[in-house]
Amino acid sequence: MAANVGADTSAQAESSPAYSAEMSRSRIAELGALLGDATRAQLLTILQDGRASTVGELARASHVAMSTASEHLSRLHDAGLVQMHAQGRHRYYRLAGPDVAGLLEAMEVLPRPAAADGQAGPGAGQPWPAGRVALQPGSRTPAELRFARTCYDHLAGTLAVALHDLLITGDDDGRPELAPAAPAALAMLGVDESQPADSRRPRLRNCLDWSERKPHLAGATGAALLACLLERGWLVRRRTPRVVRLTRAGREALAVAFGPHPCWAPLAGQHSQHGLRS
Repeated sequence: MAANVGADTSAQAESSPAYSAEMSRSRIAELGALLGDATRAQLLTILQDGRASTVGELARASHVAMSTASEHLSRLHDAGLVQMHAQGRHRYYRLAGPDVAGLLEAMEVLPRPAAADGQAGPGAGQPWPAGRVALQPGSRTPAELRFARTCYDHLAGTLAVALHDLLITGDDDGRPELAPAAPAALAMLGVDESQPADSRRPRLRNCLDWSERKPHLAGATGAALLACLLERGWLVRRRTPRVVRLTRAGREALAVAFGPHPCWAPLAGQHSQHGLRS
């Protein structure tokens, strides 16, 4: 089992605050060196769709040689960021778990400073002048990626944020809860909330969406929701990594479960056929 990101599994206890700070700096430096490489960052971004991919598939998607991809994946595996499963002649890689996906998603949320009028920003240590910092959460994000994509094993993007807002209530204290009508709506989509929760993973968890700057639903329920939408053909994967498309049947299913909403309003020329269908 891969080590948890940010955790020193070799140490049973912290001997002192100084030791803890030293270990934290060491892990941060290690992750910074790994993620600072453009090819490794691209490989991790591709793996954020939650699926396992072969070295060849990842090499083609990253536009690098197989030997290059294999070397980078080996380093990511050694650092506990990806898992490898050998089957026959192939080696399949995927992210090590939700913690890694959360780390990558959190990094993408960090604001990108942009200088106004095309002028260069201030030097190191100098503050940005008033009005010279632009937060551009979606300006460079393709529309299809911003609308609906996978975030490891759950849904992200505008669609995911809309579903979160309808399903979740009472999370002002940081502990999300299902809205009163949410279990019935989830059941209509095939998600069974009566199943016992996995003690190793929270049933409900907020995940900050990097393109919307609002939370979408993660945790066991978020993963089950994405799985059901994919299995029933209401979402389909696109060739672009992580991108999923909401189908006509999916728009109808969400309208039946939640009522009208701009995110799943029928497209021009489409007429709703009442009832859920795959």
